[in-house]
Amino acid sequence: MYTSRKKILKDKDAEPTELEETVAQYLFDLENTNQDLKSDLKDLYINQAIQMDVANNRKAVVIYVPFRLRKAFHKIHLRLVRELEKKFSGKDVILITTRRILRPPKKGSAVQRPRTRTLTAVHDAMLEDVVYPAEIVGKRVRFRIDGSKIVKVFLDPKERNNTEYKLETFSGVYRKLTGKDVVFDYPGTEA
Repeated sequence: MYTSRKKILKDKDAEPTELEETVAQYLFDLENTNQDLKSDLKDLYINQAIQMDVANNRKAVVIYVPFRLRKAFHKIHLRLVRELEKKFSGKDVILITTRRILRPPKKGSAVQRPRTRTLTAVHDAMLEDVVYPAEIVGKRVRFRIDGSKIVKVFLDPKERNNTEYKLETFSGVYRKLTGKDVVFDYPGTEA
């Protein structure tokens, strides 16, 4: 397991969980066996991995990747997710960038908080990460009579083949991460 240890870097040198070690081992194995992913996976590592229960007894493995490596992961996203889903048989794999939310500065403080660290910005970026191969082409917020709200997100129809079977997983994972209800759809199709 020592060789796969370089594929996971946790904050404050915390010990990785069993699932995180398994994901790191799979990444290490892919790097050594898959020739077209070998050069791309060489310098990549993960921060954290969590298993979540989502709708209809489905499970999802959410893998957190460092912010500065997100573009490298996006380059190989489709192939990597396909290979990891084969290894995790029956579980959906979702890659999310690790982001930090900063609280608002205290009154009278001269320090400004970057816009990218606000709660809203981080949740929007998380939504884009969850659906990554597909782009978000529209959003609608619907307020119900009881005061609750539902966000309807429209995805790019070009990526329908890659994402349609995961729509329930997307909304379940996003609800667990942020506590917000989201419904995914494609433009032109009314549910």
